[in-house]
Amino acid sequence: MDRREMFGMVGAGAIGLTALAAKADETASGENCCQLDQAHADCYKACADCAKACDMTFHHCFKQVAEGKKEHAKALHLASDCAAFCSLSASMIAKHSPLMAHSCHACADACKATAAEVGKFDSAEMKAATKSLHDCEKSCREMVARMGGRTELRAN
Repeated sequence: MDRREMFGMVGAGAIGLTALAAKADETASGENCCQLDQAHADCYKACADCAKACDMTFHHCFKQVAEGKKEHAKALHLASDCAAFCSLSASMIAKHSPLMAHSCHACADACKATAAEVGKFDSAEMKAATKSLHDCEKSCREMVARMGGRTELRAN
């Protein structure tokens, strides 16, 4: 082993020890850069739950339309699209994205519009979906308000 290799090994070892020490400090202080605070975790859960409810509503409406109940077609379409908004917002929250305010704002609007249509139906499935949609809308609006209502890009 020549001198350059030896210095390279010592340097790599020092970098590794520094990284381990930083990780130990982070663990000892109880901090984790990737954890969500309670408000973000609550909004993430509301969005994920609503995406699931919208997907289930899509299936319910699909069955209704297949049985000839065409009045479920608009709810089917909105539920499918709303699930995409909710999934996007959950993903943006998990990534701590600077675009989170945009996705939460759009998700809240999508949930409101979908709840208006889904809420027209009196079945247990549609009532459960409407509740999930209202919960997600409220959580996303709170998240945007918590960010100061700003939708411009900002670094996190």
